[in-house]
Amino acid sequence: MRDFAYQRAHDVSGAVALLGADPDARYLGGGTNLVDLMKTGVERPARLVDVRELPLDGIESTADGGLRVGATVTNSDLAAHPEVRRRYPALAQAVLAGASGQLRNMATVGGNLLQRTRCGYFTDLSKPCNKRAPGTGCSAVEGEHHNHAILGATEHCVAIHPSDMAVALAAFDAVVSYESADGTGELPLAEFYLLVGDTPHLETALPAGALITGVVLPPAPVAAHSRYRKVRERASYAFAIGSIAGALDVRDGVVREVRLAFGAVASRPWRAREAERVLTGGPADAEAFAAAADAELAAARPLPHNAYKVTLLRNLVVALLTELTEEAAR
Repeated sequence: MRDFAYQRAHDVSGAVALLGADPDARYLGGGTNLVDLMKTGVERPARLVDVRELPLDGIESTADGGLRVGATVTNSDLAAHPEVRRRYPALAQAVLAGASGQLRNMATVGGNLLQRTRCGYFTDLSKPCNKRAPGTGCSAVEGEHHNHAILGATEHCVAIHPSDMAVALAAFDAVVSYESADGTGELPLAEFYLLVGDTPHLETALPAGALITGVVLPPAPVAAHSRYRKVRERASYAFAIGSIAGALDVRDGVVREVRLAFGAVASRPWRAREAERVLTGGPADAEAFAAAADAELAAARPLPHNAYKVTLLRNLVVALLTELTEEAAR
């Protein structure tokens, strides 16, 4: 591990200034991803700017009925908050599905959004990886890729984003707040993560040196009727091989509103807008749910060893929406 300096920030503007003064610096929150990457040599910061003690650890209602979540709120506190559990239950479920209790106690909301892929080639310095070393190639295309992307990938990168939390946030149109040297700004989560294209090393639209200060969840009555479901390779803590966040409003057997987002299928949380379009105004039954999933997954381009994800996601859509429909009828 490279020797590095450590400095604790006392306010947001001071943290941004510290990073601006040192291009090789990184923000440190819970460190549950960054420190691991430093150990493997993927990240080699000259300085860590500790932002954990900044006053960004609150969860409060917004004037329009949404929620504002501070960037240093821990995953444990986010999942346990009564308003999160009441208004956006899929978000609480996603966070609880995302890690062990010890990691949730350390990991922060801002850090969760910025965690990097768990692709084995990304963390193996002996292997080519365009995300880690642009222009070297993507080892996963011809190598081990059973848990890699089926949507939105290119020959330059087929890695997936590992966050469970971000999948639920994508379903609820969350907006990321940040502060940079040029002032404050906001990015809808739909624009926060960049498409892979031929530059997979460019992962977010955050300005250079910007610090995430929070996430705003807009008011969404349908979100109170939501669920998160995750499939993984073992019952204990593990990253998803497929997941889904869904919310559904059904009246008289007709879908009035639906939200769907997939996880572990792309380099970013995948908002299933085509499936939503197909479902809205139609019947709430298994056949319609399957047809909507097929419409969304028609764009899938699986690799030889991850084609199972198409069937897996289709089944997840049908199962989750059926469960929500039955719950609404009770």
